[in-house]
Amino acid sequence: MTQRTYPAGVPSWIDTEQPDVDAAAEFYGGLFGWTFEDATPPGVPDRYLIARLDGGDIGGLAGSSGASASWNTYIAVDDADAAARRLESLGATVTSAPADAGEGGRAAALADPDGAGFRLRQARRRPGTQVVNSPGAWNFSDLHTPDVGAATAFYREAFNWEVDDLGYGWLVRRPGYGDHLAATVDPDIRDRQAAVFTPSGFEDAVAWIAAATPRERPHWHETFAVADRDQTAALAGRLGATILDQDDGQWSRTALIRDSQGAAFTASQFTPPSG
Repeated sequence: MTQRTYPAGVPSWIDTEQPDVDAAAEFYGGLFGWTFEDATPPGVPDRYLIARLDGGDIGGLAGSSGASASWNTYIAVDDADAAARRLESLGATVTSAPADAGEGGRAAALADPDGAGFRLRQARRRPGTQVVNSPGAWNFSDLHTPDVGAATAFYREAFNWEVDDLGYGWLVRRPGYGDHLAATVDPDIRDRQAAVFTPSGFEDAVAWIAAATPRERPHWHETFAVADRDQTAALAGRLGATILDQDDGQWSRTALIRDSQGAAFTASQFTPPSG
């Protein structure tokens, strides 16, 4: 089976930091059907579990003593140390220096010039998330920022992203990513997307940008695909989550959910227009 790989500049991994790892595993296992593999490196005090679905890696679940729960998005780079230095020269802040993350790769934590935190990931044994866009899997991440123009300029320089204003949101593209997918794990990507009338260039889509509300801190936010938004929201509530908002849009029916320990994410049911 061909592994899904991620060129530099493409979001490639997600994980959640949680005060109670076992409680988080119970919540997400119950909600999305994830199973977990312990991948804690020797000598590291906080546990790290790999979440899996249908035999493939979804992301990570990390213990975080005393910290609030949160989700993180990682962007693929060829060299984490060099990338961190370069992004710092562009105005980013390195909040955690590059370090080996077990056998899976090398990672660093940064904040962009507006303060939105993100991670860099240099893949080694684990090339990145293997199951995407299907129910229970990572769909995409989006940047909530107070200044879309400034964020666009930073991330374009940082990762060679292109940003398209579609009217209902800003689509982030990494040119050439669609070619990479077609040549590796998704040969029919363009035909499949054309069948549901996706915007031009959508095969290169890697993220979205959204204008933050006045009270919203800049951050990266993670969305997971689900088969039924209402059923997922109801189940999340029974598992101890809080449903913060629901929305029916042109392309999806979504629920904004705060998990049982406080990390927010979105559950999204794909509902494309018919023509």
